[in-house]
Amino acid sequence: MTELQQRVQVMQIFATPVAVTELPEAASLNPELKAAILKREQETPSTAHSNLGGWQSDWEMDSWGGPAFARLMERAKGIATQLTADREGRPVTVDWSYNAWANVNRSGHGNESHTHPGAYWSGVYYVDDGGVGSDPSLGGEFEAHDPRGVAPAMYAPQLAFAMPQGQSAGASEIVRPKSGMMVLFPSWLSHAVRPYHGQATRISIAFNLSL
Repeated sequence: MTELQQRVQVMQIFATPVAVTELPEAASLNPELKAAILKREQETPSTAHSNLGGWQSDWEMDSWGGPAFARLMERAKGIATQLTADREGRPVTVDWSYNAWANVNRSGHGNESHTHPGAYWSGVYYVDDGGVGSDPSLGGEFEAHDPRGVAPAMYAPQLAFAMPQGQSAGASEIVRPKSGMMVLFPSWLSHAVRPYHGQATRISIAFNLSL
């Protein structure tokens, strides 16, 4: 530290949690999930919500997802409870309800920016990353948008904050998918899926957790 530099404590307040974890049981869950999803894709037409191409199932995956899906959602509810507290910071027990749907993306497919009203936590689980986990050039990243909007970048967009993640102020951060990875985030957080450019099949399960 030079004489001109002042020691400063930086408080990063109003944090937005985006939780990322890899499930140790993914190797046993994913083949069963993949088979159920691809079978459902052959049997039913795609719904149209935020998806830009690709196939998106109905929102009642609990009725056709099978035992592996039931185990996956129990894990999701447990992680959400682990990440939730009361206003004093004390652990809480929450009886979560959920809805979930499957996404199948092939080359050029993605999801436009959107939120998930009517829920507390939302999440995505990657059944098959389509090769993105080992080749970042294939795209298909989960993209979270700064909830402060463009305000931090409006006055002097060439400047950023000198702290971790400060360079994305007013823009976005990405999470690169990996098979077996689960991402949880507040349902109000605007997010998108960047186009996938691989030649394989990218399969994910999205869900909402509500009270």
